[in-house]
Amino acid sequence: MSLGFEPGYLTEPLTGRRWAPADIARYVETRVRAYAALGLAPGDRVFVHFGNCNEFFTELLAVWRLGACLVPIDPRFTAFEIETLAEWSRPKVSAWLGAPDPELSRALTALDVKVIDAAETPGASPSALAPRRSPALDDDALILFTSGTTGQPKGVVHTHRSLRAQWTHLRDHLGLDAYERTLCLLPTHFGHGLICNSLFPWLSGRHLFIMPPFRPDSTAQLGSIIDEHEITFLSSVPALWRLALRIAKPPHHQSLRRVSVGSAPLSAGLWSDIQAWSQTAVLNAYGITETASWLAGTTVGAFTPEDGLVGVAWGGVIRVLKTRDSAAPLDAGTSCAPGESGHVWVCTPALMRGYLDRPDLTMQVVSAGWFSTGDIGVIDDRGWLFLRGRERDEINKGGMKVYPADIDAVVERFPAAMDVCAFPFSDALMGEDVGVAVVLDPPGDATLLDLHRWVSRHLARHQVPQRWYVVDEIPRTSRGKVNRNTVAERCAATEPVDMSRILRAAPDGSNPSPR
Repeated sequence: MSLGFEPGYLTEPLTGRRWAPADIARYVETRVRAYAALGLAPGDRVFVHFGNCNEFFTELLAVWRLGACLVPIDPRFTAFEIETLAEWSRPKVSAWLGAPDPELSRALTALDVKVIDAAETPGASPSALAPRRSPALDDDALILFTSGTTGQPKGVVHTHRSLRAQWTHLRDHLGLDAYERTLCLLPTHFGHGLICNSLFPWLSGRHLFIMPPFRPDSTAQLGSIIDEHEITFLSSVPALWRLALRIAKPPHHQSLRRVSVGSAPLSAGLWSDIQAWSQTAVLNAYGITETASWLAGTTVGAFTPEDGLVGVAWGGVIRVLKTRDSAAPLDAGTSCAPGESGHVWVCTPALMRGYLDRPDLTMQVVSAGWFSTGDIGVIDDRGWLFLRGRERDEINKGGMKVYPADIDAVVERFPAAMDVCAFPFSDALMGEDVGVAVVLDPPGDATLLDLHRWVSRHLARHQVPQRWYVVDEIPRTSRGKVNRNTVAERCAATEPVDMSRILRAAPDGSNPSPR
């Protein structure tokens, strides 16, 4: 169905829906007909606003069958963010399960986007079908937005060639036995959950069990779900385990053969606890959206969990260099010695085609086929990679990436906001959460309440700051640039605003924003 890969079964454990490959093929054909009737053509883009369900995966195959490119959209995005992405990437179709908000639908229609309910499958006669072809290796397959949902978007473009290279490498380095019955608890709108946790096993003919992401009620059932469905593999993020280890009983039937943890730093202590709970091998998987997620992991034989341990590359080459300058020659003289910290670069055929319509950004991180990850690491004398930190500004909230620039862009549009800086702070459950410092004119509770309402309308819930600081000024460098670490350190030395009190006292009875 997709460049030589054949899908396996799809099952939703919480609903009991189970689709065999023959069912999937029939549903895909129906969706192909529906899209062809809309005039979907090779190179067109399709926004898909739903995920983590059987329909998402058949929608993906139908889009690919017509040579088009799928753009998974985080279902939590606000109308403001969706309009921003649509203006930038100009999709042909916006697909929903159920009807979207009428106002948003009108806004998308005004951008010449066809808004459809994928649950409705109007038929099209064979004679009405547009010509179709199998997707070519260098056709765009996926666009994954990683930042700029409220400003200038940054969309990672993967072709069928880069995805196929990734899945081939994973098959060669990890095998398929452990993935016979794979459970996905991660969002399907980002690389880890989609490309590696789901598509890798599913398009290799393995049975994929798909659940809603990050739900405490389903996390509490994790052990029993593993037992009931004889799950052999699942991937995860550290935040999931911080909750699961507290509220979920471990499985008893020992069907698990492997567990992966990625998307955020994994401490040695949590690593050991996961191994004890799952009673199976736990791999720390290192991946980046631009490289189709998983790059490396702890397939190194016997090892003891260590903070920062990644392991070895899975199908690419990893180097630690003294420079991050993509314009500088990446020759042997720039390599760090074993044990010396430096900038992590990777070379892999799974590398993205580039950032959507942003050659300037692509050139900043790609040099002669090598990609600068933005991470700091070391390679020891065994050839094992350890990560020491990251240079990127992104906030890693339980494996979900929150970009401070997106928050800044929204706050800056608030009339009383004179200056702003979003930053991360440490959180026991999520790993990191969102803080913000803002200069207001006029200051006061009423202004803060209006600002909170403003960002809650324009940001997804996980992006809304959980700590608020009203400051007299935002410290900047001599070149006018903000240092988020400096702002975070200054705020940490003061008490944040009691936003819960302000929200409780609101005339409309507003409640504090959930995480």
